[in-house]
Amino acid sequence: MAKSYVLQAIERLKHAREALVSGNYPYVVRQCQEAVELLLKAALRLVGVEPPKWRDVGPVLRQERARFPQWFQGYIDELASISRSLRKEREFAMYGDEESGVPPEMLYTRIDAEQALGNAEKVLSLVKKLLEELGVRGLD
Repeated sequence: MAKSYVLQAIERLKHAREALVSGNYPYVVRQCQEAVELLLKAALRLVGVEPPKWRDVGPVLRQERARFPQWFQGYIDELASISRSLRKEREFAMYGDEESGVPPEMLYTRIDAEQALGNAEKVLSLVKKLLEELGVRGLD
């Protein structure tokens, strides 16, 4: 399951990069949120933790910190922060701000999209390293 989650995340990031080029910034943010969610749930599975059904697993990562290798533990607070910030953007990136009637295209800029993509790619890099360290192959 963990490997499948990572492969699904890689596909989402491929589409996020394509959307960045075409200027569809809300879609970049949305795809990055989904990728980060999948990646962090994969990381939890790798250390024997059944991930929760909710979107932001940052608190679970922090709670289960000791299960991870020492080097990965040093990134957990940052990973939790990335997860939380992208989770907050999930619905806005898809629907916009329905209360004020602002569509998603008016909420997100290239800067937002690049930041989301950079964060998601960092999470991917760390989770891939964790997978490799634990002997899971075949992601490339």
